[in-house]
Amino acid sequence: MSSQQKPIPNRYKFLFGGSAGCCATCFVQPLDLLKNRMQMTGPEERKKYKTSLHLMANVIKQEGVLGLYNGLTAGLLRQATYTTTRLGMYTWISDVLTFNEKPPNFALKASVGMFAGVCGAFVGTPAEVALIRMTSDGRLPPDQRRNYKNVIDALIRIWREEGVRTWWRGAVPTMGRAMVVNAAQLATYFQAKQQLLVTGRFEEGVFLHFMASMISGVVTATASLPVDITKTRLQNMKTIDGKPEFGPIEVVVNILKHEGVLAFWKGLTPYYFRIGPHTVLTFLFLEQFNAAYRKYAA
Repeated sequence: MSSQQKPIPNRYKFLFGGSAGCCATCFVQPLDLLKNRMQMTGPEERKKYKTSLHLMANVIKQEGVLGLYNGLTAGLLRQATYTTTRLGMYTWISDVLTFNEKPPNFALKASVGMFAGVCGAFVGTPAEVALIRMTSDGRLPPDQRRNYKNVIDALIRIWREEGVRTWWRGAVPTMGRAMVVNAAQLATYFQAKQQLLVTGRFEEGVFLHFMASMISGVVTATASLPVDITKTRLQNMKTIDGKPEFGPIEVVVNILKHEGVLAFWKGLTPYYFRIGPHTVLTFLFLEQFNAAYRKYAA
């Protein structure tokens, strides 16, 4: 067996998955902030911020350029938990299901992706709640802001002020989103990569990884945005008398009633430009980590 074919130990699959996600997040955090704020805008705010560029200009004006990186610590913790788990489990299980160097079919890839996504989402929900709140804080009046100092401060204050169960608020739609995202993102990426290689026009390398990632990003963004918007609004709401303002069904009904069905794709542009580059960068970093391991450590 050549060095290129030597299996990567499971511990490194998890390490490389989380590290790839963290590296990608450092580049796309401003897009995540814009996506979250666009999803939180109601009818009145949409009159003020008609486009993502308009919103970005306002954030820079009101909070400075570094304001675009509010919530970065939460974003990194989310990747260290969610992406470490989902990518590590996906690559590990996929290797187990590979026989005679023949990878699983698309349906099995999608199933493995959904399972890995649910596990990762449950582990990563506390960081997700902190991220949503930290990136959304700047849109509130000064007297209503939570003003978390960093992700650790956010998690401690949420625990003390609202109870530890709030760490997992929106866990069900978060896991639902993760099922959609991972079935689309992971299965589509590895399937697209496999099919592109079959054409004979591509060979293993950065350009192949880039093209497969772009295909994956388009499918993932379109399929997962409605669930993502529901999750975002659940996790950002306040706790009143020990209970959240609304439940998941109420959130969906309110969006349909007051904003229309197209509101479920509100912020599609920043969402795609967040999830697209994040998908591309995550897989590019992951592939480079894998290649470096096989070259220098295997």
